[in-house]
Amino acid sequence: MTQPLIAVSTDVRQFENYTWHATPQQYLEAVVAGAGALPVMVPSFGERLDLDALLSAVDGVMLTGSKTNVHPALYGGDSGEANGPYDEARDSTTLPLIRKAIERGVPLLAICRGIQELNVALGGTLASEIHEREGMLDHRAPVSDDQDERFAIRQKVTIKPGSCLAGVLGAGDIAVNSVHRQAAGRLAPKLQIEAVAEDGTVEAVSVKDARAFAVGVQWHPEYWVKSDSVSQKVFRAFGDAARQHAAARLAARAAAE
Repeated sequence: MTQPLIAVSTDVRQFENYTWHATPQQYLEAVVAGAGALPVMVPSFGERLDLDALLSAVDGVMLTGSKTNVHPALYGGDSGEANGPYDEARDSTTLPLIRKAIERGVPLLAICRGIQELNVALGGTLASEIHEREGMLDHRAPVSDDQDERFAIRQKVTIKPGSCLAGVLGAGDIAVNSVHRQAAGRLAPKLQIEAVAEDGTVEAVSVKDARAFAVGVQWHPEYWVKSDSVSQKVFRAFGDAARQHAAARLAARAAAE
């Protein structure tokens, strides 16, 4: 079978006197090396995109992390500068893409900003600056110019027994590289908790009764996908789901001919 196609979200950035729709290489590399798939970057053009046509052509959707946050107006939060920066063009693309992917049973992997988009898209809220709340850990990356140090695997999260991720990683404690200042607040009704940090922060979710793999993680499995077994297993499971979807799509096409 040829490589399944994975639609990958993009951020809108301004540099070199151009507007760029961009995705960090780590995510693209993880799709290729970890999921065994072909990444297809989706420009953040919002309602100008025919998302149904896109989802008819791909076998999975991956939502990447980002320095920007989901705009609080989308979940009734504080839209001040302190909760930024924002990328409303990305929001207008990823949130409807999430809803359509789940509805159509297209495999979905949502990472960092992606898990937050997933929660908001399905009716949940976000909690800002969680490190400032009493009893909470500081989940932010250490101040460093060394990306390996910033994304080092240092946090413990607990996978819930019987969850989707328990089938992939096993239940119990694992070590991850969770780097964030926001997290899920009120969980969307269609989501269930897959993993939590030591302070109770939601670190992974899945979509209830999903027709395909539909998981969000707050940590960054893309960064160490070539060397960390947990990261490898997450992307392998996503890739396997994408291959199953591709096979079903090809079989349906053949039956219709």
